[in-house]
Amino acid sequence: MIGVRELRAELARHVRRAAAGERVVIAIGGRPAAALVPLTELPSGIEPLLASGALVPPRRTDGGRGRAPIPVWSGARLDRLLRELRG
Repeated sequence: MIGVRELRAELARHVRRAAAGERVVIAIGGRPAAALVPLTELPSGIEPLLASGALVPPRRTDGGRGRAPIPVWSGARLDRLLRELRG
């Protein structure tokens, strides 16, 4: 078990440990709070993560961008451009 301070100081080393198959438990105030685990321990696919609430589905499902990019001239003030776009 490691503390958050140690995790911050040596994050790359602890991620490598987890990638090698070791479970790294992270403590906050001396109590276990989270764990770095190898990807092989995670359920396969995205569905179990969505079902457990560990992953939030995207709000947009169309997969595209909202609007096409708007050409602007150099030196334009952002507040004025936004006011013009919003009407």
